[in-house]
Amino acid sequence: MLISRPSYLNFLLEWKDQQIIKVVTGIRRCGKSTLFDLFRERLEADGVLPSQIISINFEDAEYESLHDYKQLYAYVKSKMVDEKMNYIFLDEIQHVAQYEKAVDSLFVQKNADVYITGSNAYFMSGELATLLSGRYVELKMLPLSFAEYASAFPDSTSREELYRNYVYNSSFPYTVGLSSRRNIHAYLDGIFNTVVLNDIVQRKKIQDPSMLKSVIRFMFDNIGNTCSTKRIADAMVSAGRKISNHTVENYLEGMTDSLLMYRVGRFDIKGKEHLQLLDKYYLADVGLRYYLLGSRNVDQGHILENIVFLELLRRDYHVSVGKVGTAEVDFVAQDYDGNLEYYQVSWSVRNEETLKRELASLDTIHDHNPKILLTMDNDPPASYNGIRQKYVIDWLLGK
Repeated sequence: MLISRPSYLNFLLEWKDQQIIKVVTGIRRCGKSTLFDLFRERLEADGVLPSQIISINFEDAEYESLHDYKQLYAYVKSKMVDEKMNYIFLDEIQHVAQYEKAVDSLFVQKNADVYITGSNAYFMSGELATLLSGRYVELKMLPLSFAEYASAFPDSTSREELYRNYVYNSSFPYTVGLSSRRNIHAYLDGIFNTVVLNDIVQRKKIQDPSMLKSVIRFMFDNIGNTCSTKRIADAMVSAGRKISNHTVENYLEGMTDSLLMYRVGRFDIKGKEHLQLLDKYYLADVGLRYYLLGSRNVDQGHILENIVFLELLRRDYHVSVGKVGTAEVDFVAQDYDGNLEYYQVSWSVRNEETLKRELASLDTIHDHNPKILLTMDNDPPASYNGIRQKYVIDWLLGK
């Protein structure tokens, strides 16, 4: 099933035919290859001939001989149509040694429009910025948003049930077509082990994979909680596993580099500065949390917080955890123009004391930026001293 990814597709359409390399990045199996399929369909619908489209997936053994950048360049050049624009898709290109040499050589061709993908952040951040400096734009993909997930179930009568399935079963696109929890678990097992073994253990040269998995389990169980390397190391020691702060930091770097988790820093709202302490971590897909830890001790409020964090990323915000005095705001969202919005997330605020507590931190902010309280309470919209309460399902669906 091809699920429409309109915001990502629009990004590619906006940059189409511009002489800059388009790089699509994201965690494994988030839908990068499918996005290319959707984009190629759109190109052909707009009159581009199939002969103008050159597509290579480097995870396909058919193209193993092209893992040499010289062979790759020669192959693509031989397929290009003279005097027409050629749309070149190079999927999972990190398999090609010195891929940047082939990409650069194609980039300088006036009739080449180049699109590439890669799965891990060693390719995406440090290496990419160095090797393709100043010659690329990056589209950062995530698994399905709730709105995209819901679009696959148009006949569903209960949005609340859809939300439960979304968080429990996973937001990875392929899981939408899987009919049983057993099959979903097997699929997530494959993703998890590939990310851990290929993107973290191999690249970080980790000697103790079992310790890494213990730290990952701890982090999955503490999404939305402030975490320091010392706290994590102490937790491992109390469980009988000795580990240094330096090793913990190396593991956390591997988890964020692979895009398994996101590190979110803190922002002093009054001082307008970023703080270098006590980060929080959120998962790329909360279904992985259920896969690894089951349904025990699930804090639905933190799960919802994770979903809101990912949605803010999708909407192109830079996201921080807010600090105002001794109070904390779940998220400070900043757009490209520097405008701020403040978000507090709570499962329910129908209890008066809970409502008072959730409003308190937002009330301490005395600027005029929007303040929003998101909850699972399907109640009429309300406003408290300028703080707008919204039903989070409607917010996730863009309503």
